[in-house]
Amino acid sequence: MQNPQTGSRLATQNRYAYAPITARADYSWPEGKRLAVYVAINLEQYSFGEGLREELVGGGHEPDVLNYSWRDYGNRVAIWRLKALFDAFDLPITLLVNSEVYAHAPGLIEAFRTRGDEIAAHGRTNSEAQGLLDEAGEAALIAEATQTIARQEGKPPAGWLGPWLSESPVTPDLLHEAGYRYVMDWCMDDQPIWLKTRQGRLLSVPYPQELNDSSTIVGRRASATDFATMIIDQFDEMLAQSEAQPLVFGLALHPYVIGQPFRLRPFRRALAHIAAHRDRIWATTGSGIADHVIGLDKAGLALG
Repeated sequence: MQNPQTGSRLATQNRYAYAPITARADYSWPEGKRLAVYVAINLEQYSFGEGLREELVGGGHEPDVLNYSWRDYGNRVAIWRLKALFDAFDLPITLLVNSEVYAHAPGLIEAFRTRGDEIAAHGRTNSEAQGLLDEAGEAALIAEATQTIARQEGKPPAGWLGPWLSESPVTPDLLHEAGYRYVMDWCMDDQPIWLKTRQGRLLSVPYPQELNDSSTIVGRRASATDFATMIIDQFDEMLAQSEAQPLVFGLALHPYVIGQPFRLRPFRRALAHIAAHRDRIWATTGSGIADHVIGLDKAGLALG
């Protein structure tokens, strides 16, 4: 059936309209900064012997001790090395948390709470994909993850990234109705934009699919040095482009990938490069970005 609004027979999403980045309202981040920089660390828990899995080596069978142990290295060892690294550069973190991590790695999330980092929601476990559930099942998953984090942190999370970035046709609706202010699943822009939901709007904060250690190093087999070069080049180019438009530079990390010692060396160089430009950037979190844009919206600035 032809879409009467577009004249096209092509199926499309109904969450946002096309808006070229060159034709949007201009604004700045706090203190007149033009590039917002945030780092998201995915803190994940996997079920042993079942469910979805991230694989370093494919073709195994369950129980997949090789890949399970590789992932568990992230929570036992690598995340602590990353914490020390971010402490050294005094950079904030958005921690994307599977709520099952609280039960399986006691004390881990608490260490980042002490830093003052943002604790955002990343579902219950990465062994499941919420987009495969019916609406009631997905709503229950969102509620369980949200309530666990709220109970542990004393407040509900503001942001959500779905495990595997999996969504059903109603995911933004359910997130908005659960009280979320922003979502990171939609990776189509370098600026935050509003998504339509059945009861209001939900902000989409850019999350990087290319500048992501899992998709780059595990998926495309890039080297650690290649990934560090990508970070530096992306940062430098976006810093230059932000003179024309306010932009969001995001970096997505998984401890079991980037936290391997041989990868930490080049990654440290990339972080040092970013930190050397601290006076020109706004180092923040996902919720910091969302709150700023929501404030601009309340002040009457119409954003894309």
